[in-house]
Amino acid sequence: MTKDKSDSELPDPKGKHRRSDRYPVVVPVKVKWLEPSGAGIIEFAEAREVNMHGGLLVMRGRPGIDSVIELTNLTSAKTTSARVVSLRTTMKSEVLGVAVELLTSSETFWGMTYRLKMATDDLLKLESDIRSGGMDARVLREFRDAVDYVRKTAWALQELQERQVQQRDTATVRSLLTEERVRRATQLSRALTSDLDSHEVTDGTTGVADLFRAIGGLYQRLVSLLKIRDSQ
Repeated sequence: MTKDKSDSELPDPKGKHRRSDRYPVVVPVKVKWLEPSGAGIIEFAEAREVNMHGGLLVMRGRPGIDSVIELTNLTSAKTTSARVVSLRTTMKSEVLGVAVELLTSSETFWGMTYRLKMATDDLLKLESDIRSGGMDARVLREFRDAVDYVRKTAWALQELQERQVQQRDTATVRSLLTEERVRRATQLSRALTSDLDSHEVTDGTTGVADLFRAIGGLYQRLVSLLKIRDSQ
């Protein structure tokens, strides 16, 4: 998974550089602000390209620059305040969104998808450092598999959230998550078979009895499932 590297950037507040990497997400939010006339406005929007310091809101309304707005994450119900930094526009001066800066930076406000993407990016950077450090090939392979699993899960979670926001069918995404668990379980089973053949797993290995019972239960259910399919 990579961060969005498009040419359109969130405007930097007062000429400062962005303080942390941004990530593309779709987070439904409720936006509240006061117009200069004193009228209170409430609008539902989507947050995009967020980081712990702010993000881009795709919305119809245009709160004034430097005005303070209230944001509510509709998924988690968390609320925070933000300052309107600027408007992102196209070359034709068409408004694409409202750039905001959180008054109090937060790694949790934008939700689980953002946190997963941030964690995945950290893991990828760590992998790069490990590869340059002469790490044991087997340990590196295990690490790569773990990162790949997190990356795919993060993607699926983002896709699930976007489909929920757009009121689209989520069954396909849930199936992809199930398929990924099956793939990962198959991968681990083969690795454990290799460990047994090389005597790295023995009857004294911690948790091996629990593993035996878990695999036994899984095996019985798979036998039942495959028999049903064979009879159809």
